[in-house]
Amino acid sequence: MLIISETLARDLVTIEETIEAVEQTFAAMARGLARNYPVVREVVGHADAVFGVKTGADVSAPFLGLKAGGYWPHNLARGLTNHQSATLLFDLNTGRASALVSANYLTGVRTGAASAIATKHLSRTDSAVLGIIGTGTQSAYQLRATLAVREITTVHAWDPSPDNLAAFGKTVVELGLDYHAHENRENVARLADILITVTPSTKALVDRAWVRPGTHISAMGADTKGKQELDPRLVSAAALFVDEAAQSISIGEFQHAYAQGLIIESDIRGSIGEVISGISEGRRSAEEITIFDGTGVSLQDLVVADLAVRRAAEKGLGSAVEF
Repeated sequence: MLIISETLARDLVTIEETIEAVEQTFAAMARGLARNYPVVREVVGHADAVFGVKTGADVSAPFLGLKAGGYWPHNLARGLTNHQSATLLFDLNTGRASALVSANYLTGVRTGAASAIATKHLSRTDSAVLGIIGTGTQSAYQLRATLAVREITTVHAWDPSPDNLAAFGKTVVELGLDYHAHENRENVARLADILITVTPSTKALVDRAWVRPGTHISAMGADTKGKQELDPRLVSAAALFVDEAAQSISIGEFQHAYAQGLIIESDIRGSIGEVISGISEGRRSAEEITIFDGTGVSLQDLVVADLAVRRAAEKGLGSAVEF
């Protein structure tokens, strides 16, 4: 078995490679060559933690495995990140465990990649102004991934924490971009060509009236029943795309509009994998509002872990152990 540490995973996997790998596995999902298995997600009952297991396989790559981990909200006080996870890969031919990969960085980068892939295929090609609602740890991944697919010149951001806004702003400025921190979410939404929401919110943060025609939205925060970032009326007025439809209407951003009867499952135009593969149509006009609901699927985690393992093997890195 090959073991890849958190530090090594950061060194091995770039955002550009991650975007390419996740794009390929999304397309494999659309072609029926890759499948996510049912998700286990539970409240632990200790340390206010939430723990989950995501599994799946892509026979075209090939890889098979699981990611286990979750959210420990008191970790920052311990000098640790709140999100903790690890990925275990198996040999698809024999079923033997083949690699254990630390997945904290990889989870962040694969989430940014999914959003960027949606931006690449759904936003207007002349989009230059990025708006971000929520500037916690994930925001830097979102920013760098978006820069890999669009020529962004200006970033507008909102967060309830001034410290988060300041830290994110430092990253933006270091990348040579114009940065504007806002005290209200409305300004960010109204100014954005591309709007990314990446928060743990359980209530709508973006109103229908704030979003201009032609805006693309990547809603990345909702991955559990009850989480919400967008006004359901905004969802019902837009062209809708998902990573996986079943997750979107049950635990993703679209769960609320679906539960209220504002949309039905057939209102989802397609998965992003179907758009990549040419099975479903993407943006139809410059005026259309597009929304991608990124709930996060196991195949994103597994493909980046597989990428890390392949890069480590090429460079003779990682720790090989008998298992």
